[in-house]
Amino acid sequence: MLLGFKTELRPNNHQKTLLAKHAGVARHAYNWGLWLTKNILNHNFNNPESKLKFPTSIDLHKLLVAMVKPNNYWYYEVSKTAPQYALRYLSEAWKRCFKKVSGQPKFKKKGKDDSFTLDGSISVGVFQIKLPRIGWVKTYEILPDNITPKSVTISRKADRWFISFNSREKETQITEKSVDVVGVDLGIKSLATLSTGEVFVCEAFRRKGAKSKRSLEAKLSRLQYLNRHKTKFSNNWKKAQLKIARLHTKVADIRKDTLHKLTTYLAKNHSQIVIEDLNVSGMMANHKLAKAVADMGLYEFRRQLEYKCKLYGSELIIVDRWFPSSKTCSRCGTVKESLLLSERVFNCEHCNFSCDRDLNAALNLAMAGSSPVTACGLDNADVAR
Repeated sequence: MLLGFKTELRPNNHQKTLLAKHAGVARHAYNWGLWLTKNILNHNFNNPESKLKFPTSIDLHKLLVAMVKPNNYWYYEVSKTAPQYALRYLSEAWKRCFKKVSGQPKFKKKGKDDSFTLDGSISVGVFQIKLPRIGWVKTYEILPDNITPKSVTISRKADRWFISFNSREKETQITEKSVDVVGVDLGIKSLATLSTGEVFVCEAFRRKGAKSKRSLEAKLSRLQYLNRHKTKFSNNWKKAQLKIARLHTKVADIRKDTLHKLTTYLAKNHSQIVIEDLNVSGMMANHKLAKAVADMGLYEFRRQLEYKCKLYGSELIIVDRWFPSSKTCSRCGTVKESLLLSERVFNCEHCNFSCDRDLNAALNLAMAGSSPVTACGLDNADVAR
């Protein structure tokens, strides 16, 4: 099983300059390839009788070497694999577009999601890694031993550089389970409510749910307010942009930390985990809930839980999204006709059962997990990474 490893680099000033050059060359090659392929598509649309062949990533790289590199000397200051992988990613993006999996690729902007990929002579030490054309770069934590990655991806967030690569895990780490079946109800008021009665909240802000962005909204709004009249691309504007980027990174890190701790706890300590197939896209269409839903990271929660269940020998069961987990009484099974979102306590008129709304839904999910009619189990071999 392949697992991804990502950690922060500790480059010196010279290495930071080299990393920025690699990211700039990769971005330039990607944008040039996108401009060329769009022109070819427009030509084929306007001239159906004389269509041009749509170039592959290899064709784009040959044209790049012949047309672009001789006129841009700074291409020779970085590793040749940076633009190669950029064009390969562009080709994959067009393939997804043609298959109608995603939309058309967009031009990359400087300073936004800067990244590049390298391969070649890569060596891994204890607290350092050797990269082509850059040399030995220090890291803040110990790197996996006995691993020589074929390629690495380096990205930048704010003023911090990160490196990621695949590390091979030899076998599944099966852990002792304390609970057989657990139902997990995801929500906005609280991140997750388990059928065992446990409620997970974001401890970093002492608020229910991983509402990290909402907790920092005042500070973020203040920084953006102070930056509104600064001259664009001036030194003070760049300093303010860096502060805003750091704040956004902090928000993302807190959300990731909360989700990773929760999914690891579930996969390690429960044999069967039952969750609901939530319609995240439909929930995002509600303008009153979209902001809160996006901040909770529900899709990321499911993605992490899928590969961690495979890693720790657990089984993930997905219940159909139309299953009325909130409207059904977990004691007698009576289904209510309607249940308002403002009703946080579930009251059953049939058996006089009263329970917290989220806990009642989690109990129903735990019971529905064993039913083949309302649940679809994901076998470990079929779980996507």
